[in-house]
Amino acid sequence: MPTMNILKIDLLIVGGGVAGLWLLNRAVQDGYNAILLEKTTLGGGQTVRAQGIIHGGTKYALNGVLTQASNTIKEMPQRWKDCLQGNGELDLREVEQLSDAHYMWSKGSLGAKMTTFFARKAFRGRVEELTKEERPSVFQNQAFKGSLYRLNEIVLNVPSLIDALRKPVEDRIWQADITQADIEYEGSDISSITFAEQSICFEPKKLVLTSGEGYEQIVSQLQIDLPEMQRRPLHMVMVKHDHDLPTFAHCIGTSSKPVATITTHPCKDGKQVWYLGGDIAETGVERDENNQIIFAKKAINELLPWVDLSNAQWSSFRVDRAEPKQSSLVRPDSAYAQQTGNCIVAWPTKLALSPDLADQVLPLCEKSDASPDLSPLKAFAKPATASPLWETHFD
Repeated sequence: MPTMNILKIDLLIVGGGVAGLWLLNRAVQDGYNAILLEKTTLGGGQTVRAQGIIHGGTKYALNGVLTQASNTIKEMPQRWKDCLQGNGELDLREVEQLSDAHYMWSKGSLGAKMTTFFARKAFRGRVEELTKEERPSVFQNQAFKGSLYRLNEIVLNVPSLIDALRKPVEDRIWQADITQADIEYEGSDISSITFAEQSICFEPKKLVLTSGEGYEQIVSQLQIDLPEMQRRPLHMVMVKHDHDLPTFAHCIGTSSKPVATITTHPCKDGKQVWYLGGDIAETGVERDENNQIIFAKKAINELLPWVDLSNAQWSSFRVDRAEPKQSSLVRPDSAYAQQTGNCIVAWPTKLALSPDLADQVLPLCEKSDASPDLSPLKAFAKPATASPLWETHFD
């Protein structure tokens, strides 16, 4: 039989979305011996399905009240901008920035204008009303009668973000399914995780699960009862068109949630995709694909009637946001990390909160002086970076 390679490490991170990759980078920077395992593709769960907006919390304060959610997330855009400029906690200068701002527009009704006014009051200094000349091209049309505001929120190309995060720690990222490993315990702590086929045995001080909805399958293999996970579903819509109209905006109506959130993403064939979230996606959970597309077409035609989408291609897909369980399936207010034995279960709850998640996890970890030989890990394959869904849904 081949010799078993035993690797004593500080952190074994399971799940290669932005949360896990950000944590891995921070851990290695801080001197931890850390390894990340991903079952399929990096970012292939919620990460690649995100719209790429680095939220500053404005959409969580449309009633004029600064909630815990808006207070927690309000510093995130600047942390990310520092990284994108190369002077932050991570170097993200290679990440493609799709837009240096996200926008918010009202439909022109009194209720919508009041909602936007309250958001401006709550976020004074971070919401700027634009003149007609300052507006992005899609809002330059004379038919646009609402108000437009510039938010201090950037939009990123998510696959380029995944690649930038993997690059500095490539030798610590491997493809493996922990549910296929043999797991042993000492009391409530996980003592070893063995992949017999690769002759690798990890002995981690801490096991960190950043596996999104994959947590449910993993936890069924572990002796962990808490925390419980919830799924908050969305039914997203994609519109592939020939227009050169980069649009990054929330449309605000009379409620405390955006009517629609639009981001624009490049396709390999040179076309653009409008990616639709907001209330369209949340209420669309109750609709099948055909009716969801009918609904979305009607909504976009009412919001942006001057844009001709008669030749556009439409598609939709469902995605679950995996989060720690809350009463009434409400959105958690911040990133989440809970330790059970030597296992830490973590969810960022928002892509933008990945730095906050690392802030919460690392103080729970311990450094050692061990410097294991990582060369045996070459027995594992390397996970690919996930492709956006619009590259496959319109084939």
